[in-house]
Order: sequence, then structure tokens, then C-alpha cells
Amino acid sequence: MLASNPLLKVRDLTLTFGGVRAISGLNLDVHAGEVLAIIGPNGAGKTSMLNAITRVFDASGGQILLKEQDLASVPRHRIAQYGIARTFQNIELFDAATVMDNLLLGRHRFRHGRWWQQVLRTPSVTRHEEVARAQVESVIEFLELSAWRNSPVASLPYGVRKIVELGRALCTQPELLFLDEPASGLNPEETRELAFWIDDIRTDLGITVVMVEHDMSLVSAVADRVICMAQGAVLSQGTPEQVQRDPAVISAYLGT
Repeated sequence: MLASNPLLKVRDLTLTFGGVRAISGLNLDVHAGEVLAIIGPNGAGKTSMLNAITRVFDASGGQILLKEQDLASVPRHRIAQYGIARTFQNIELFDAATVMDNLLLGRHRFRHGRWWQQVLRTPSVTRHEEVARAQVESVIEFLELSAWRNSPVASLPYGVRKIVELGRALCTQPELLFLDEPASGLNPEETRELAFWIDDIRTDLGITVVMVEHDMSLVSAVADRVICMAQGAVLSQGTPEQVQRDPAVISAYLGT
């Protein structure tokens, strides 16, 4: 049973680039504690939707309400302060830095004291740093990254780098996590492991997950609800089985 008051409400969202409308009057709800999958053919506006919600782009119109707070008024650099984290289609990590250092960046949203306290390395700053490292270590253990803790990201296999980016997002301790094609480039075994982690992220960490994904095996394994987008709007929604059987969805993917 979904809560009556959604965690996130998107109403009449539009996003245009010049004369091109990437999102057209999009409406959707995200409920606390669910795994929501967004599917749709290429060019449907899925990533554009994530970029508008997470303030990478300024929406052209509509509302994005997180617990009734309109995110359109939130500066981009403060979006993580509202408990939102995300990953990207193309991995966005610092290749020359170690796994530990990349994950520590996820703690940036938490205050570590004023600038002068950091310069003097006061006891309070030291305590904040100890908490940050403890949280990072817990994420390393959770995602089984211990073997690569001190390895430069550039030296890691692609699949491990995807998990490191997921780990950095978890280090922000988000309430709402957006995953943009998390299974892209993964082999079947890695995708199955990802399914277990997504389920654990929701169940053990209490994080609500919204993922854009093409891999229907992953969607069917972890999603409570699926929304199919086409031409920048919601085409169909329901359980994974309901959406996959919808003639409108089949037509959007395969044509008529």
C-alpha cells in the first residue's frame, strides 16, 4: 500500500532546449520506501527528467515538490542538502583519486566546522572527520569494495567503477536516490549483484530509489512500480508485468 502523501511530486514539468521539448507536461509521484523504475525508448526524456529534478537543468515550467519543498527554488549546489543523490549514465568519478577519496567526497554535504576550525584542526573538526571515515567504511563494507579501498579509480574494472559511483551517492546518506541506467555496461552476473544491492539499499538503508533503466530483467527483479515515458510524458504505469503487456508501451518500443 503506497502512502497517500508522496515523498516527491512532479507536476506539469516541462523542459525545452530551444525549439525542442524534451519533457512535456510530466506528472509523477514517488512514494517513500519504493523502488520506482522509469523506462522508455531512447529520446523519451528519461534522463532529462532526472536532470530537471536534480537541478542539473532549470525546468522550463511546472513544479518539483520534495515533501512540499519546491526544488526549483533550490540552488544547484545545495540539492544534496535536501537528501537527494544520484549516479550518471557516464561514470563521473575522479580517476586519479583512490576509491576512499572518491567516497569521502560524498561526505562534502556535511559541515566539518568553520574554515578557521579546519585550518587549526580543532577537536570538533577531527571528530567530524572520524565520523565521515566511519560512514565511508560502512559503505565500503556494504558494497564489498574493501579490496579496492586504496586503488586509483582509473585502475578498476568498469563494473567496479559503477559500484564506486553508487557508493559515493550512498555516502551522502540520501533519502531519495536516483540511478541513471545503473546496469549499463554490466555483465549478467554484475547485474544480478546490482539487483541485490538495490533491494538492500531500500530494505536495509531505508532509501527510496528511482532508476532509469533499459534492462528489463533488472526492472522486473527490483521495481515495485514502473513508469514508461514517451515523448517527454508518462505513457503507462503499473507493475512491471502490467507495463510490459501494455499495447501502448509495446508500440512505443517497437512501432506499429
